[in-house]
Parts: sequence; structure tokens; C-alpha cells
Amino acid sequence: MNSSGETAGRNQALRELLAMPDFLRLWLVGAFANAMRWLEMLASALFAYEVTHSALAVTGVVAARQLPQFFLGAFAGAISEAVNRKVIVMLALVGPAAISTVLATLATTGHLDLWHVALGNLLSGIMWTTEMSTRRRMVGEVAGPQRIVQAIALDSVTSAATRMIGPLLGGFAFQWLHMKGAYTVTALVQFGGAFALAGLSHSQVTRRLALARIPAEILEGWTYARTNPVILLVFGITVVTNAFAFAYQGLVAPLGRGVFHVSPALVGLLAAGEPLGALMGGLLLAGGFIRMNRQLTFAGGSSLFMVGLIVMALSNSYWLGLLALIVGGFGTAGFGNMQTTLVLTEAPAEMRSRLMGMVTVGIGTGPLGILVAGLLSDQVGPRDAVMTMAALGLLATLVLTTTLRRR
Repeated sequence: MNSSGETAGRNQALRELLAMPDFLRLWLVGAFANAMRWLEMLASALFAYEVTHSALAVTGVVAARQLPQFFLGAFAGAISEAVNRKVIVMLALVGPAAISTVLATLATTGHLDLWHVALGNLLSGIMWTTEMSTRRRMVGEVAGPQRIVQAIALDSVTSAATRMIGPLLGGFAFQWLHMKGAYTVTALVQFGGAFALAGLSHSQVTRRLALARIPAEILEGWTYARTNPVILLVFGITVVTNAFAFAYQGLVAPLGRGVFHVSPALVGLLAAGEPLGALMGGLLLAGGFIRMNRQLTFAGGSSLFMVGLIVMALSNSYWLGLLALIVGGFGTAGFGNMQTTLVLTEAPAEMRSRLMGMVTVGIGTGPLGILVAGLLSDQVGPRDAVMTMAALGLLATLVLTTTLRRR
């Protein structure tokens, strides 16, 4: 098929996706819920920095939101094979909405403490472990095998957009509405998302949930992954990128407030820099303007992101640092887009949720990196902490890619 024919085919698939009510529900609900997640993460980081002026305290609060993915991600993947996935996604919206309501009430009455915010992040993070293995898998299922690449590309672009919009809203919400306003907004949006998802029509073949068998099923997924170098590449670089590169997210507030000396709103803009680049890069990928080997796009995108972080850490200018993050975001577009696509296209259907759950575990290493970055920051400052983590991640990515390509 010629280039114009391929473009017409992609456009037709995209139009078909947007004409499917069930796909629209999953896509839009995921978009709004993701935006609220990032809004809360930045607002909680700013609150922690305002209260303590400690980078370690900030990274601890941020890590609490993501840490459950490391411990529970594989279990979430196995459970989503047996339990109705629609119910899981709805609970993952209602639970955090209820937690946000409690935190908004505490803030309104003047009783909100840092430990309340950290606990709320932890509990909401437990609910969020189902995102990769449940909602993202449903996106591919609803789209159908002939539209799965376009569906995941669109969902990845949207994810980047929410990672941009969420922090922007978080910075403005914290500056103007404070914690009570921020949590009120997130509660209302997530309750609304659960209500909208109630009308979703989703068929699924379920089986009896055998909790005792979950460890064996996880082991089966790992055994399969060991035989497939592409899946191993996805797992390995997912761990490296989240543990070493995305660790910078925990230091955005100390960088913005303590190093660049900008307002909370501009801290939100700094946090939105990488997602903005990811959004633009994702649009180029989804539109077919950039076509590369999928594995190269995945590994090369991760490397570009880390180079952007190093440039940002070396910059003395807020605006140059922001530009470096935007350029690095083009790399995370390739990384994020291919992370899901490679698993869904390389693995057999019966393994996909388990493998996506294991990818969630890889993503869950991010909080460990955030905590290490916080400890480093207290010793050498946020600039050197980001630069050290990114340089180590870049080296690990090179070693992984070289080793697995030989296989």
C-alpha cells in the first residue's frame, strides 16, 4: 500500500474508533481520571514542600501514590483475568473519589496534615494499580484487533496530554484554591467518571478467582517473558526509565521553588514540560509522520528523555530547562506508545493481562527511584540528583539494549 493509502487507512481506523460509544467512554474516562491523578500529585508535592521545605518529604509523598504499583501490579494483572474488568475500573474511580472527598473536608476544616495527604496518596495508588492491566487492556479489546495500534496510540497521546494538563491544573489549583479546592475538583471528576462508565457495554470471559493460584500465574507470565527478548526489553527499559528517569517528578517542586525560584503556577508548567513534548511526539507517531522500528522507538525514546533531563539539570535558566524537558518528552512519546503496543502485539491473548501487570510492577519501581532521588537531593541538591539518576539510567539502557539485541 502506498503512503497515501496507508494514511487513509489510519484515518479511517481513527474515525471508526471515535464512532464507537464504548471506546469513547473508556478513552474519555481514562483521560479525565489520569488528569486528576497528576493534579493531586503536584498539589500534594507543593503542600509537602510548603510545610517542610524538605526534598525528601516531597519525594516521600509523591512516591506513596506510585509505590503500590510495585507491590501489587502483578496481582492486579492476574485478578483482572478473572474479575469483571468494568467493575474493577469503576471501583478504581469511586475509591479515590471518596478519599479525595475526605481530604477536601479535612482541608476545609483546617485539620489537613501531611500524613493525611501521604496516606491518601497511598490508598489511591492501590486503586491505580489496575490502570495498565485493566482499563488499558479494555481499550484494546473494545477497539478490536484491526484497530488496536491506533487505539493504543490515541490512548498514549491522551495520557501524555493528561500528564501535561494535570500538573498545570495542580499548580493553578494549589495557588488559587489551595488543597480544599484541588481535592474537591478531583473528587467530583472521578465520581462523574464512574457514573459515565456505568453505561459501558463490555463482554468478558471470566473464570473463577483462585487467589492461591495467582503466584503460579504470575510465574507463568515471567516464564513466558524470559523466552521473548522483545518482552524482556519492554520490562527492562520500563524499570530503568521509571526508576532513574521519572524520578525527576518527585523533585519538580524543589527544583521550581528552591532552584529556579518560580511561582507554584510556573512549577506546574515545569511539570507539564515533558508531557507537552510527549503529546506532540505522540501526535506525530499516531499520524504516521514518524515511522521507525518499534523496539528502536521504545529504547531510543527512553534515551532521548534522559538526555533531556541531563540538559535540564545543567541549565541555570528556568526557560531553557523547560525547553529541555519538552524535547525529552518527544522521547517519552516513543517509549510510552511502544510500551503497551509491544506487549499487546507480541504476547498471546491469555498472557496479556499478566504481562501488563508485570509492566505495572516495572512502572512501580518509579517510587523507589523517587525516594533515592530525594535522599540524593538532600545531600547534593536537586540538580545533581536529577543529573546523576538520568546518567545512570542512560548507561543501563545502553547495556540492556545491546545485550538483548544479541539474543
